[in-house]
Amino acid sequence: MTILRTLPALAVGLTLSGAAAPVAAAAAAKCTLGWAGTVEYSRHQANSDSKTVTRVSGKGTETTNSSMTYDYAAQIAVRPAPEADYSLGRANISLSSVATETVNSNDRMICPHERTMRQMSGSFVSKTQTRANASDLDAGVDITMDSDGRYTVSVRLPEVQGSVSGANSASFSGQCKPKEATNHRIADIPTTVDAMRFSSSGEDRVYPVDLDRLSGGHSVTSYGVTESLRWSLRRCGGALRLIDIKFEDMRFPTWEAWQEITEQVGTIDGNLVRFKAAVANDGPDEKAATIKFRDTYKGDKWDGAKPDGLLGEVSVSVPPGEQREVEYKWDSSGYAWFDDGRPRIVQRIKAEVEDAGKKIDDMTRNLKVAPKPLVLVHGLWSNWKAWEIWQNILTASHSYDWKAFPVGEKPEHGRMNTGEEMGNFGPTNTIAQNAVELANYIRYAQKDRNAWHVDLVAHSMGGLISRRYIHAMMPSYADGKPQISHLVMLGTPNMGSRCADLISAPLELAGRSMEALRELRPSVVETFNAVNSERKGVPFSVLAGNPLPPACYMMSLNDGVVAVPSATWKIEDTEQQRLLHTSMTGTETFSSFVKPRVALGPGKQAQGGGKAIAGRVMLLGFDELATPASTGSEFSKIVELAPGKSLEISIPVDDARNLGLTLVAAADVSATLVDDKGLVAGANLTGQPEARQIFRSIFVDRPIAKGVWTLTLKNDGQFQHEVVLSTWSNPS
Repeated sequence: MTILRTLPALAVGLTLSGAAAPVAAAAAAKCTLGWAGTVEYSRHQANSDSKTVTRVSGKGTETTNSSMTYDYAAQIAVRPAPEADYSLGRANISLSSVATETVNSNDRMICPHERTMRQMSGSFVSKTQTRANASDLDAGVDITMDSDGRYTVSVRLPEVQGSVSGANSASFSGQCKPKEATNHRIADIPTTVDAMRFSSSGEDRVYPVDLDRLSGGHSVTSYGVTESLRWSLRRCGGALRLIDIKFEDMRFPTWEAWQEITEQVGTIDGNLVRFKAAVANDGPDEKAATIKFRDTYKGDKWDGAKPDGLLGEVSVSVPPGEQREVEYKWDSSGYAWFDDGRPRIVQRIKAEVEDAGKKIDDMTRNLKVAPKPLVLVHGLWSNWKAWEIWQNILTASHSYDWKAFPVGEKPEHGRMNTGEEMGNFGPTNTIAQNAVELANYIRYAQKDRNAWHVDLVAHSMGGLISRRYIHAMMPSYADGKPQISHLVMLGTPNMGSRCADLISAPLELAGRSMEALRELRPSVVETFNAVNSERKGVPFSVLAGNPLPPACYMMSLNDGVVAVPSATWKIEDTEQQRLLHTSMTGTETFSSFVKPRVALGPGKQAQGGGKAIAGRVMLLGFDELATPASTGSEFSKIVELAPGKSLEISIPVDDARNLGLTLVAAADVSATLVDDKGLVAGANLTGQPEARQIFRSIFVDRPIAKGVWTLTLKNDGQFQHEVVLSTWSNPS
């Protein structure tokens, strides 16, 4: 029989030492009843040793490995004594201790009637285990406080009866006379576990704003032994008491893989967060409690007077003297921002406990919510460096926790090939192949930030790549929200670009089709749109540039690559700005167009953010972008231009209402167009903004007579460049 020895009931009280200082006096004046709550004590020890010696025979070695672990834990329930100024403690205690010693011996000897040495070995294992478990034991908890509000928590735990068991085993190999392995078990033997005493450091202070609550922890490690104390105590409250609240989110990419959120790291906007609140019942009767979780603004510089908002509530029944944990799943969408666009650096979550509709306890914790990662998708003849300044932009707009992920910056996670830079006519990926690379980079961004949802910002052809990804590859999640929270497109040719027609055609005729360029031809994009029509609930927004006159058969205003109708397409949330195509990845565009669509507070998130239509896309006609049936006498050419050299090209022209010329060349190539009378009709010169455009056009808006004009190309760079050019006339 196991005999439990108990100590007399020990009091728990508050002792004031020194003169009556304001903090201590206020504490004493506010409440004179005993403390209620929980105190946890633990003692852990682990050590190991290994040594090897030469055996007496001198022909072998003996290695001894020893290890020991010791784990002692006590949960102490602290309850006020009836109508008294002290409390009583009741403890549940458990102990597990294991000591193991292993001896391995090795010898090399010659057995009788043998001529060769034998390898002989033996292994001996001895294991001892001590266990103890006891519940509802009298225990002591002392709380003392000095005149400065510093306090000490001390515990006194009684002896506990336990048992010791053990086992011995031996095994042998190679002996001259074989030996059998042995195993012996030692029956349980009663033992007594010593009483324990431990105190906090005395450096903890009572909170002046809440003199009747003490919570904290203390740990000391010495000679391999670690002792820890944690406490959560309250006076003069109701029977129900909040012990703690904590937050968890899911570790991407495993759904339901919940992990605790550390305050320094926080979570990501759009993640599901699980609130966990532990509530204790210090009273003699079972209590039905309601735990409410609120969004609190108390202490905020701008919104401190704003009332708390209810996020959710959970009901639970708590038996007397016990505690229960409740959970609530909360959608953090929008909580990186206020609805007016200001960054919300820290979210404050308050848990309240109600008994019969009356609040009797509350606790507030900080939760950092960082913005969703911004995955940046470059376009034709570009690479990740198009977005090089965006991390600084995001940091200045919110904090360093708003991260930019330009596709290809870390190519091991995904790298699109759309031609890399202007003037490169080498092989490229298809839109579908680039969408695979985009998928890899999105997944990398999600893993890096532990984000279940991201925003996409795509420039030019990057918008088509993003649309392909959403239609064909975007996964769905159990929270019902699309993985991509918003697709923001900048100058995307959603119905193709006639400029691509002009430059791709001569390359295709020469057997050098460049896939990225060919896939921007309006007829090809028409087929693309017919296939890639699903938005899957993702809001679309698009910015169209309109600073330039007609170019590439386009009479519509355009950005040098994309006509306004092609960009705006069938997208409801559109905007036009006087921006060139290659200028759309700058700070101005971010501030005026991108940020208002991704920096959405919870109210705007709930309203759906942008105006875009989700679901299946309805196609517009392509009449405005289709290549005209008659374009006059067109001319195209592919030439090589040596560094520092000039080249004159004769261009035949027919009678027409007007004439245009479009070329693709490096920015250090100048182009000057001279008419048949020797007059300069137009130019696109190095050093000017138009020379940095993807498609460089010269438009002569006057009647043209049949004749021969001259185009002079000059390479001011240090490298040989290839130039592709086409003429056009009578645009529709």
